[in-house]
Amino acid sequence: MKEWQTCRISEQQLQAVSEGVIKHGQNLSRERGGVANPIACIVLEDGILIGGVTGRTEFRRFFINYLWVDAACRGRKLGTELLHRLEALALARGCREALIETLDDGVADWYKRCGYRIVAHLPGYCGPWSRHTLLKTLNPESGA
Repeated sequence: MKEWQTCRISEQQLQAVSEGVIKHGQNLSRERGGVANPIACIVLEDGILIGGVTGRTEFRRFFINYLWVDAACRGRKLGTELLHRLEALALARGCREALIETLDDGVADWYKRCGYRIVAHLPGYCGPWSRHTLLKTLNPESGA
């Protein structure tokens, strides 16, 4: 007997739906020769995490999930260094491009200063925010 629920959904059930979608996507990718490998870099100061960048490499592309620097440590070029270190690692893995999406106009401008270009832009995507998709060709000569 089927039971439909729209209001009383547990965190565990929500997680199961997310994991199902991810697993399905991974299976589709593997069928086409894709193998997603996690990639990450963090920075510690006196043993305390103050920043990091995470993503995956697949199909010769570096997909950036998250890049974060603690608010108290911003303005010290840590984000740029984290990004460049992971781009170099992705390049060593055979990646030719890096891709990031953001809803923050200022963050999109920062990625442009780091050599990324807008490949898709959806104004008003979510309330006052626009969705920016940025791509960078990784350069073997420069290491990123």
